[in-house]
This record gives sequence, C-alpha cells and structure tokens, in this order.
Amino acid sequence: MAGEEYARIFSWGNSPRRKGDYELASPSEPLDLPQTLLEPLLTRYASQNGFHCRFSTELVSFDQLPEDAGVHCTLRDLVSDLTYTVRCKHLFGADGGRSRIVKSLELPFTEKPGGGFAINLLIEADMSHIIDDRKGNLHWLLQPDREAPDFAWIGCIRMVKPWHEWICIVFPKPGAERKARPAEDYVDRVRELIGDDSISFKIKGVSTWQINETSANVYSKGSVFCLGDAVHRHPPNHGLGSNTCVQDAHNLAWKVAYVNRGWAGPALLDSYNAERQPVGQDVVFQANASLRNHIEIWRLLGNFEANPSDGAAALRELKEDSPAGFKRRARFQAALKLIDREEHGLGVEMNQRYISTAIYTADEPEPRPAFARDPVEHYQPSTYPGARLPHAWLSNAVPSKAISTLDLAGKGHFTLLTGIGGDGWLEAAKQVGAELGVPLEAFSIGYGKQWADRYLEWQKLREVEECGCVLVRPDYFIAWRCSRWEKDGMERLGRAMRSVLSR
Repeated sequence: MAGEEYARIFSWGNSPRRKGDYELASPSEPLDLPQTLLEPLLTRYASQNGFHCRFSTELVSFDQLPEDAGVHCTLRDLVSDLTYTVRCKHLFGADGGRSRIVKSLELPFTEKPGGGFAINLLIEADMSHIIDDRKGNLHWLLQPDREAPDFAWIGCIRMVKPWHEWICIVFPKPGAERKARPAEDYVDRVRELIGDDSISFKIKGVSTWQINETSANVYSKGSVFCLGDAVHRHPPNHGLGSNTCVQDAHNLAWKVAYVNRGWAGPALLDSYNAERQPVGQDVVFQANASLRNHIEIWRLLGNFEANPSDGAAALRELKEDSPAGFKRRARFQAALKLIDREEHGLGVEMNQRYISTAIYTADEPEPRPAFARDPVEHYQPSTYPGARLPHAWLSNAVPSKAISTLDLAGKGHFTLLTGIGGDGWLEAAKQVGAELGVPLEAFSIGYGKQWADRYLEWQKLREVEECGCVLVRPDYFIAWRCSRWEKDGMERLGRAMRSVLSR
C-alpha cells in the first residue's frame, strides 16, 4: 500500500470520459456499500415493518403440500434446541452459496471448474496518511520480487470505511491447501502488504470463500423459489453480487404479491425463472471472465515466475528501453483496458432484456433490436418490452424539484406513460385498472401536461409517438408499448395487461 504504483484506472463512473454515461443512466449516484454495512440496514427496516427476523434459527426440512397448498417447514431454534413447524404459501431460498434449500430441491446446475479459493481478512488500520496521494477503493498488491507464503500469495486491499477499516483479500498460490488458519498466521503477510511498519493494525475476522463459476439452470420448483447466491455463485468482479441478489428479489416480490392478492394468475410466477436465470448465468460468466483478465496482469508483472529473482527481472523489463520492454508494456496496457471494461461495466449492470410471458411483444412490428455497442461496457436504454424503464428528468412547467421517470413507476403498481394526443390512454388506464382490480396509474409527459420533459430527453428515449404509450411493471421493466393512440387502444391495453398477468 505504501510502495510503487504500476497502474491506476478510474472506476464506477469516475472517468471523465464516462461520467455522463452514468448520469444519463440513473438519477442515483453509485454507492459503495459493503454487505457488512448493508445487512444491518435491511434487517432494521424489515424488523420495523412487520417482518419477523429469527436469528440463531436453522431450516431442518421442508415438504411441499399437494395441490399447491403451500410448504410445511420444520425449524430449529439453536439457542433452546426447540423444533417447531411453520406453514407458508411460499418458501424463498435466499440461503447463500451453500443453500440447503437448493440441495433439497435437487435443482440442476451448470458448474465449471472452480478457480480455487480466497481468504477475507477484516482489518482495522489507519492508513489515511498514505492514502492522501493515492486515493482508491481497490488496491491490488503484487510482490513478485519477494518470497510469499503459499497460503497468502497475492493481496487485494479494499476500503470498507475510509480510511481505517479494510478487507484484505489474499489469494493462495494455485494448488495450495485450503485450510482454516487463525488470524495470527496472517499478521506478517498483512504487514508486508501494507508496507509501512509504523502502521499498527488489527485483524478483526477471517473467512474463506470459494471462487465459483456456478449457476442454476432452474430457480424454482413448485412453491419454492431460490434466489441470490443460492443460484448464481461467482467472484466479486464487476461488483454484481448483492446487486443481482436484490434484482432477483425485486423481480419475484411483486409477482408473488399479485398472485396472492388474486390480481394475477399463478402462471405469472413461472416468468421469474424465465427472466432471472439468463441474467444470473451471464453475471457468473462475466465475473469469472474479468477475474481471468486480472490473472494476465499477474503474469505480466512476474507473479508466475519460478522465483523472486525472475519476478524482479520481469518488473525491470517493464521499465526497459528494449524490444522486450516495449512488448511487455504494450501487453500490460492492453490488459488494463480489459480491467477498465470491468470497472466501467455499466452495460452488464443495466442492459437486462427480459423474455417471458410477463412481457407482451405481440404488437411490436419489428423483432428485438440488437445492441449497437458493447453490451458489457455501455448501457443502451430502450422502451422495447423487456427492457428497464429509461431515466429522464421531469418537472412541473413552472420549474419545481426535478423527478425521474422512475419516480412515477414502481411502488407496487403498473404505470402507463403517454404524451400530447394520448389522453385516451389516461381514460383507458383508469377503466382497465378498475376492470382488472389492479393498481394502474397513468401520467402524461409533454408541453401543458402533468409533467414537463425537463431536458427533452424523454422524447428521445420513449421510442413511441407523442400519442403513444409505454406500460411499466412494478419492477420498472417495460411490459408493453403502443406506438400511437387509436380507437382500439383500451382493448389493446386490456389484452396486454391480461397477458402479462396470466389472466
């Protein structure tokens, strides 16, 4: 951490070349919030809003009841050793990478050879004085010119709380034994990775994790639905772990609510697997591909050399005025470009395109358009059914606090967006919503309408005429759209809603 720096790249929208992309994609700024800080917030909210959080409790077994009558679960309180039963309509297996629920369901998986394992060390160390001139979130620490223990070969120090709490991730040498070690075994190595003996530190926790390339082919069976790390397991590259887990839950929650309230047919729940399984599979692939890009950098900087003297020679060659030095630098810079693609992977974060019965494309005159740019690096907004609702700033005609198109949607209801000449859609939404007994809100955007298109961005993004409409699901994804208002608009809207809701 206190040593020589070989390369630095921008990340998560901080590059001057990419800031605009991130601001156009979302009204929100990226937030780096580790799981250790996120989980207490979620738990507090859940416990204060009607959810019973039972700690020190394990699921012993479950049985699905016949005729979709629910699930019978046996739980054990680990403090009292009391066993009791809970009957529920649905069981959600969000029980992580060692999911018992997934094993019990015998869900099929696609699993590629693992990439070994890594160790997370939670450390407390005030490094503020060495960070001033090298501020960064993620620091890869390579020391090919030094001896390193097999169990802590390469290091990566990641900021948790600036600049005194960190996760130090250590990667063993390939083939090293996976063994639980006490914190004191890592003290000398952490000191070497920090590189400043004046900094005192404390190792607060040690945990190991498997570098997986594993995804479930099916996410559910009967009334049991699995989500999160239980069904997609991968390294943390791209920072997509918790985000993908939350997206799974967001996709599933509104569908379960609608079915349980009688607003949708049970077949709506089948769309959860159809929509989320391809996303999880892609995230697993992209995260592992990005980790393999890092391995090329380790190789170019000498970490795979047979001994420290050869590793030191590789580092010297990087600085040489020689054909070999030029070649190594060129390969190194090419590898860094691939890492930049990872750290600015806005596309893989937001380019989901759902295909399922909960998406209605029967009125589309053309097939789904292909991506015009790299779909991993660049987000390409669209209102084609199955894409997420694009962000555009709106306000009142007499300027008020700006809101996003996203602020009009969500919150458990469907949303219809139209514009000048589309007043028929407003009445159609009211009647169809009442007829189906489903919350359906409608808004008009344009000159003299409910909302003004503040920077005229919505008219570029909506991909329908002013009098057309875009129908948005409760999870902010486009369910259907119609290019213009015509006399059969109400019939078309009703047909689309019934199809999406499996009614």
